[in-house]
Amino acid sequence: MCEGSRGSPVAFGQVVIGPPGSGKTSYCHAMSQFLGRLGRSVAVVNLDPANEALPCPCALDIGELVTLPDVMASLGLGPNGGLLYCMEYLAANADWLRDRLQPLRGHYILFDCPGQVELYTHHEALKNVLGQLAKWNFRLAAVHLVDSHYCTDPGKFISVLCTSLSTMLHVELPHVNVLSKMDLIEQYGKLAFNLDYYTEVLDLSYLVDHLASDPFFRNFRRLNEKLVEVIEDYSLVSFVPLNIQDKQSMRQVMQAVDKANGYSFGDQEHRSLEALMSAAVGADFHFSSTLAVQEKYVQSQDKAVEEEVMDL
Repeated sequence: MCEGSRGSPVAFGQVVIGPPGSGKTSYCHAMSQFLGRLGRSVAVVNLDPANEALPCPCALDIGELVTLPDVMASLGLGPNGGLLYCMEYLAANADWLRDRLQPLRGHYILFDCPGQVELYTHHEALKNVLGQLAKWNFRLAAVHLVDSHYCTDPGKFISVLCTSLSTMLHVELPHVNVLSKMDLIEQYGKLAFNLDYYTEVLDLSYLVDHLASDPFFRNFRRLNEKLVEVIEDYSLVSFVPLNIQDKQSMRQVMQAVDKANGYSFGDQEHRSLEALMSAAVGADFHFSSTLAVQEKYVQSQDKAVEEEVMDL
């Protein structure tokens, strides 16, 4: 373990964020097991005060400091206001978090965060907590999970792109956007374009044209064009496809995150030729994984068509 600029050992990890139901807790559980099999010492830290059904024991749980039901009962707040208060309370009690994290310095840490979008787009509490972690020599990357079913709806996908961009600008961490639950994507319906169109966020004018075929969205074409212009002008958003049941998919996400937080450039991991190529080539190196997912999706679509023909 290397020493940081402030004398504390540098610790690496992931801040797992995203909207409710995107699979954050399942991802943390699967990634902790995956990294554990690779020989890393992994610790999961639950920062979601509303998460009471944890699939595995956590090394640290915010429930020891504050819980959402207690806040709602004592302050008369709803779920959204209660979550914001909990994060503000955590930020105000940063010393508690620092002391609890100290014994975990030798671990690779996965922070399982709440699913309230406001925390990542404009509220300051969680951003302040992450800023404190950086001061304590935690080298973190934000892993933003988005349910892949949004790809089947052009309007929702544009909304996801706007949210992802806003999150990247607000959180101010190295960022990896992930399309989760890729194993279920064939259940959501047929994609209008190939999968790499969505993962690489290619020419979005085609998406606007596709939206215009809907009478409702046709009235908002100019608005959609301007939203698309903002996304393309920043040119920051892209996605890595993820199926937590597939080891190759997990490995691709791990490589992307390791480059983002700097873990792959440290002494903790033996850097193979493939790891060096991944760091040098960048996002294009993930095309093979996207292609594999796309092939599985196309095969499932072809099989469904064959079954329909047989039924006829």
